[in-house]
Amino acid sequence: MNDSAAPRTLFEKIWDRHRIIEREDEQVLLFVDRHFIHDGTAPAFATLHGRGMAPKAPERIFATPDHYVPTSHRDVTAIADPERRGMVEALMRDTSRHGITMFGLDDRRQGIVHVIGPEEGLSQPGMVIVCADSHTSTHGALGALAFGVGMTETTHALAHQSLWQRKARSMRITVDGPLGPGVVAKDVILAIIAKIGTAGATGHVVEYAGEAITGLSMEGRLTLCNMSIEAGARAGMVAPDEVTYAYLAGRPYSPKGAEWDAALAKWKALPSDPGAVFDTEVTLDGRAIEPMVTWGTSPEDALPIGGVVPDPADAADAERRGAMERALAYMGLEPGMRLADIPVDRVFIGSCTNGRIEDLRAAAAVVAGRRVPEQVEAWVVPGSGLVKEQAEAEGLDQVFKAAGFQWREAGCSMCLGTNGEIARPQQRCASTSNRNFVGRQGPGARTHLMGPAMAAAAAVTGRLTDVRTLQAGG
Repeated sequence: MNDSAAPRTLFEKIWDRHRIIEREDEQVLLFVDRHFIHDGTAPAFATLHGRGMAPKAPERIFATPDHYVPTSHRDVTAIADPERRGMVEALMRDTSRHGITMFGLDDRRQGIVHVIGPEEGLSQPGMVIVCADSHTSTHGALGALAFGVGMTETTHALAHQSLWQRKARSMRITVDGPLGPGVVAKDVILAIIAKIGTAGATGHVVEYAGEAITGLSMEGRLTLCNMSIEAGARAGMVAPDEVTYAYLAGRPYSPKGAEWDAALAKWKALPSDPGAVFDTEVTLDGRAIEPMVTWGTSPEDALPIGGVVPDPADAADAERRGAMERALAYMGLEPGMRLADIPVDRVFIGSCTNGRIEDLRAAAAVVAGRRVPEQVEAWVVPGSGLVKEQAEAEGLDQVFKAAGFQWREAGCSMCLGTNGEIARPQQRCASTSNRNFVGRQGPGARTHLMGPAMAAAAAVTGRLTDVRTLQAGG
């Protein structure tokens, strides 16, 4: 614990609280409060077992299958692909063997690991949280230091409940507000990445601040922090406040009674001190942000929906010009095309970025009373079983089905397609996921990232669409 009276950032406070020892090379051994695992973690357990070891603190580890599970059914034995079935079965065996809490396919709480962590109250302010998935940054929305790790680090975290880390630099991204009508957290993070680039936050832990950020719901903050990794950041975080406390109150794994009061006192001391110094500062005007879509093969290839496909000839340098030319060739687009004229074949609403109940409510509000064109295949994949239950209780599933959407079970699904649910080559997908890389949603598949209401608008019009025109009754 660092008792320095110097002003410290939220990141520095969490770092200092979890420091165990430091080596001469400045690597620090950090205590890990929470370790989330999923159905891609089998290699780490195999290594652990090969060394004759067992998890040090199984009570701090929580598991769910999400990457390899189908969203058409919940039967493990019916997973046709033996490799995918094997990954899910391995997680079942490993968690059972070591007494690790598992939210399996037969559990109504199963879902994407980055959805169920906050949902269950497992992710809390001030924690160090790790998971073998880059979008672990999601949990920073609750004021935690959360980051993805590789399989070697996963093995170490299982064995020792700690990790060697080199301290990152700090960055504050301030988004002054308020946001305009129809502008949501996904638009904010796409605007940030478009401004600073996919390497703009490399080597940093980002703290988001400003009126546009504090005005977001917790689910909006989860979307924001989820995509921090797409800007190169080690982690993203938002200081805990009344929104955080209200979200956590009463959740299954949140502190209760006197423990809640004690936790609240600790959480309220976490926000960055006045005068705390960040290594890098970035500022955006939230009032200038519009609904965003991507046109290329990187999250930084994002523009307001009212824009046109950019011309590589206008690029600042030859490297960027080449990247733009390759992106346009892959995406089948020409410079000068209006983004709002681009047709879509598939629509995917889901993922750890936008598979929460607020996302489904926003999409359903656009879909209600409208119909998906015959040539468009549209899916809704809830982020967890509890999100699915809630949506069905509110009748959202009926809204989607009436419009022609498929209503699926929880999982990662078409975000990355490791479960086999992918788009065909050259199919163009309006997606609420977090990556539009080449082949991300299948070989040759073309992905346009956007928020859930924008994806819903694309579904019912058959093209990229400014959702504000539909929200205004257009």
